[in-house]
Amino acid sequence: MTETSTKPYNIKEKIEKNAPYRNLIRAELADELYEKILRIIVIEKKYRDKEFSAKELAKELNTNTRYLSAVINSRFKTNFSSLINEYRIKEALHCMTDKRYAHMTIEEIGLTVGFANRQSFYASFYRIMGETPNSYRKRNFTTK
Repeated sequence: MTETSTKPYNIKEKIEKNAPYRNLIRAELADELYEKILRIIVIEKKYRDKEFSAKELAKELNTNTRYLSAVINSRFKTNFSSLINEYRIKEALHCMTDKRYAHMTIEEIGLTVGFANRQSFYASFYRIMGETPNSYRKRNFTTK
């Protein structure tokens, strides 16, 4: 059996990249962008928008995607897609354990929090949580 066939959802290991331009970011500007990124992604919940992209975020912040990526990497220790998916999964975890969302299927929850389809939701969920959304919900849902 090959290594890829033992991993569900075809998940690849994260590869650290060393990009020299990441060391050129000014700390003050990076801190300012960090706060603005949090406001847009978390407070405004832009992660729920399936079409939201790094390009759109950069435009909203009046910067370019390369600089934005460098700030996200240095301040959040991840990339744009992973950052967005982490917030989507956090909300999905809440929905899967809250009785107010008991009427929703796993797939509906995934779409509600911003995933484009079932496959991307399941793959991201497994990558972050180490189990499927179904098993998580069964283990953690209470009707109290």
